[in-house]
Amino acid sequence: MLELLSKLSDNAEAGFKPKDVKWAIALDSEHGFLEIIELGEVGEKKNRGRTFPRCPDLSQPELVSGSTARSHFLVETAGVVALLGVKEDESKTLEKHRFFVNMLGEAGKDFPELAKIAGILSNPDEMESIKRLMVEKKIKPTDKVTFQLDGRFPLEEDYWHDWWRKFRLNLKENVPKQSVPANLMRCLVTGELSIPALTHSKITGLAGIGGQASGDVLVGFDKEAFCSYGLSQSTNAAVSEQAMNAYCAGLNELIKNHGTNLAGTRVVHWFKHKVEKDEDPLILLLNPPEQQDNIAQSLAVRMLDSIRTGERPDLAENEYYALILSGAGGRVMVRDWIEGPFTELIFNINQWFDDLNIIQRDGNKIARNPKFMAVMGSLVRELKDLPAPLVSKMWRVAVKNELIPYAILPICLSRRKMEILQPDKYPINVAGMALIRAYHLRKYRKESNQIMEEGLQPVVNENFPGPAYHCGRLLAVLAELQRSALGDVGSGVVQRYYAAASTTPALVLGRLTRNSQYHLNKLQPGLAYWYESKIAEIWSRFQDALPATLNLEEQSLFALGYYQQLADMRTKKSKNNQEEENVQ
Repeated sequence: MLELLSKLSDNAEAGFKPKDVKWAIALDSEHGFLEIIELGEVGEKKNRGRTFPRCPDLSQPELVSGSTARSHFLVETAGVVALLGVKEDESKTLEKHRFFVNMLGEAGKDFPELAKIAGILSNPDEMESIKRLMVEKKIKPTDKVTFQLDGRFPLEEDYWHDWWRKFRLNLKENVPKQSVPANLMRCLVTGELSIPALTHSKITGLAGIGGQASGDVLVGFDKEAFCSYGLSQSTNAAVSEQAMNAYCAGLNELIKNHGTNLAGTRVVHWFKHKVEKDEDPLILLLNPPEQQDNIAQSLAVRMLDSIRTGERPDLAENEYYALILSGAGGRVMVRDWIEGPFTELIFNINQWFDDLNIIQRDGNKIARNPKFMAVMGSLVRELKDLPAPLVSKMWRVAVKNELIPYAILPICLSRRKMEILQPDKYPINVAGMALIRAYHLRKYRKESNQIMEEGLQPVVNENFPGPAYHCGRLLAVLAELQRSALGDVGSGVVQRYYAAASTTPALVLGRLTRNSQYHLNKLQPGLAYWYESKIAEIWSRFQDALPATLNLEEQSLFALGYYQQLADMRTKKSKNNQEEENVQ
C-alpha cells in the first residue's frame, strides 16, 4: 500500500510539501508594506486558501531538536510571522518569530528580495501596520501566511531551493546523536538499504472523522509497547525519509482532492493508469448523474461492452485501489484496503445498481440509480446515526460484489415497517426497499438458486415462488380494497394488522379475506370483479395453506411483495382514471 501511495507523488522531496496558504502580505521593494491579500476562494466561509505545491517544510524532529524553538521558512502562521495575538510572555512563539526572520536574513545574503522581506519584518512600525490590518480582516493567529513581493510570490520561485536544501543539511548536522539511527535498514517501501526516518510526517484532512486538526500519523511508535527488538520510534517500520515524504504527499493529495466522507470515514481511491472523471466507476457509485434515469448503470454497461469488444484496451489493463480511513488518537486508521482489476470493478458496480433496481412508489417506472449514501441513509433516521464499521462493510459489499450482511436486514426491515404503518408521515423509502431486494438476490446467487433469483423482479411478479412474498401482496390488495370501499378510515387494515400479518399470516389473512366481502359489496360491479379476481389469483399461489409463521428473511419478502403490489395497483389505478376521463 505504501509503495503504491509513494508512486502518486514522483516529485516528493524531503523538506518540501504542498501547503494551503490563506493570506499573503503584499510588499513593495520601495514602499514596504502595502496590504494583506486573501488567497484561494475569496469570501467563502470555508476558504482553505491557495495551494502552493512546493513549500519549504521542516519535519517534527528538525523543528524541536534545536536549543530554541524553530519555525518553517517563507510560510508560517500569522502568530509566528506577525506575532498576531501573541503576548509578551509567550516566549516559544517569540523565539519562532525570531528564527523565522533570521532565516529570511540568512537567505537574504544570497537573495536581495528575501533580505527586503526580512528588513520589513524587523521594522517595528511596519510590523504594527501588518498586525493592525490583520486584526481588521479578522485573520486568525493559526491562519497560514506568506509574502508577495513586487507582485510575485517567492513560494512560486525556485531560486531559494538549493539554499533551503543546504540549510536543512546544516540543521541535521546539529541533531543529537541519539536521535539518529546508527545503521542502514531495508526500506519497507523501496526495498533499498537506507537510513530510516525516525518520525513520519502527519496526514491531514481527517479532522472531521476522528482525526486531529494538526494531522495524524500513519506510521508511528510513540509507546514502548509498540516497539520490538530494541528499536526505537519508526525504525520499527523502516522507511527512508524520501519514501516517507512520497507516501505522505500521495495520501495527503488523495484525501484533499480525491476523497469522499462516508459517515465517519473517508474513502479515497485511484487507478494504476489515469481514468477520466466521467468514466470513474466509484464516482458513479457515490454520486450517479441525475439528469437521466439509470444513467450510471448505462455508463457502466457501455464501458463493459467497450472492454469486451476490445475498443478500450486501456481500461482492460487498468487496476484500481481504494482506502477507507478515519482518525483516532492522533493515528490514521485504515479500516479497509481494496484493490483489483478495473474490469472487475465496473462489473461489480453494474451488478450493484442492477440488484438495486426497483419500481417507483407510483408504479410508473424503475427508480433512478440511488447514491451509495442514499442506500445507507435508508437504514437510519439521520446519517449521523450510521456506524462507521457498517458503512465500511457495505462499501466493500458494493465494490467487491459481496453478500449483504444479515445484520442489515433487521435494521432495514424495522425502518420499512415504520414507513408502511405511517405512510402520511414517512413515505416508503425506495432505496430501502431496493436494499431488501438486493439482499435476497445476492443470497440466491450465492446459493445458485436461479429460479428464485430470476423470479425476484424490480416490479411485482405474480409467479414468484415464495409464499411470504404473496402474503404481502395479499395484504396490499385488501388494504386498497378497503380504501376503495370506505375511503380514508384512519386506522385501516394496514395499521391494525400489518405487524401480525407479516409474522403470523395464517392467523390474520384468512379472516381479512372473508371480511373483504363486505367491502366488495360497496363497489361498482366492474371494480368489485377486479378486486375479487386479484384476491383469487394471489390465493392460488398458496399450494397448501398460508404459512403459519415467517422468519426475518420471509418478513422482508412480505414487505417487498406489499410494496411492489401497491406500486402496481397505483399505476393501474392511474391508467383507469385516465381512461375514464377520455371516455367522458
